[in-house]
Amino acid sequence: MDLSKIKLVVADMDGTLLNSNHEVSDYFYELFEQLKKREILFAAASGRQYNSIVEKLYPIKDDIIVIAENGGFAMQNGTELVATPLDNDSKNEVLQLLGNISDVYPVLCSKNNAYLQGTSQKFIEKLKEYYTEFELLNDLKSFEGEILKIAIFHFESSEKYIYPSVKHLEGKLKVKVSGENWLDISSPNAHKGFALEKVQKLHNISPSETLVFGDYNNDLEMLALADYSFAMANAHPNVKAAAYYSTTSNDDFGVERILAKLLAN
Repeated sequence: MDLSKIKLVVADMDGTLLNSNHEVSDYFYELFEQLKKREILFAAASGRQYNSIVEKLYPIKDDIIVIAENGGFAMQNGTELVATPLDNDSKNEVLQLLGNISDVYPVLCSKNNAYLQGTSQKFIEKLKEYYTEFELLNDLKSFEGEILKIAIFHFESSEKYIYPSVKHLEGKLKVKVSGENWLDISSPNAHKGFALEKVQKLHNISPSETLVFGDYNNDLEMLALADYSFAMANAHPNVKAAAYYSTTSNDDFGVERILAKLLAN
């Protein structure tokens, strides 16, 4: 495995760059400084809100590309690279469907804010990990502002309890099980692969010069755009099948181990 030509590193956040305590390691920051000296670009690509990603990577926020909301929104140095909204009719169709599912918590996600309905304190505490800016509304259907996606949470399993009720929307919309508890619905072009392709074209970087790390189904499109695609040891089976390479888990410095090899070249 020759990593000497890599010009762009892209890492998912939860389950990948972040450990199980949702923390970034000090070792990663040391490696990042070396990437920066080598003029290798770094992008954080997550289903998280833009503000949440920036908060997690605050020491390097001005030196990275941020792909937020599963590719629905991307920024670099204060410049908007991608913004792919979900139309209002689709939003209402999804909310209508979710009304027939018990124990789900939908969140309308805009560029810099999130909107939710109800007052479940247990869910709000969970939400705070992924969304630093949010508001409570009386009725999500009445919200007419621009949104990028609908993120839907289930305390047990998004794949088991949400996906069967919305999978028929695939094709018309992008439906992604993005984590054990989360499922995201967005415009067909709002995914990490679409945003990554924009970044690659902007910087004239090819798949053979791109290294990507991922762990869940919302990473599949961006893994397909890299000749050096890595599945975490803790990854979903679909990701392990799609990636060309593997690394150790997010709790065992899986990203950092490969970056150290890259820099050793």
